[in-house]
Amino acid sequence: MLSGQLVGRFFSMAGRVCLSRSSAGSGAVGPVEAAIRAKLEQALNPEVLELRNESGGHAVPPGSETHFRVAVVSSRFEGLSPLQRHRLVHAALSEELAGPVHALAIQARTPAQWRENPQLDTSPPCLGGSKKTRGTP
Repeated sequence: MLSGQLVGRFFSMAGRVCLSRSSAGSGAVGPVEAAIRAKLEQALNPEVLELRNESGGHAVPPGSETHFRVAVVSSRFEGLSPLQRHRLVHAALSEELAGPVHALAIQARTPAQWRENPQLDTSPPCLGGSKKTRGTP
């Protein structure tokens, strides 16, 4: 469950677990990451919230907050389709998604689903540039 670099924070509040991981390089939690965490906590009251800044693995300046992966485990997702769950996350983060966040990978699970597989997925490496600059079709 703790694959990758765990930087910073492990919180346990009233039985809830929150992790921050970063591949952005600095190890510090930036304002966009903090806003994402606060908004998801407020909107979804998650039992588990794992947030990883993956910006450092992309062609962006050091310290950027543009690419994130999040695992949100909430009873609010019970009975909802994956699309409906993603819409709840997108609604909570509408300001960030309209501005600084370029990419957000979402794992939205119920507590039972998380118990079956308590793992934050990993993203494939960024190839950088675009298809046009890489010369691929």
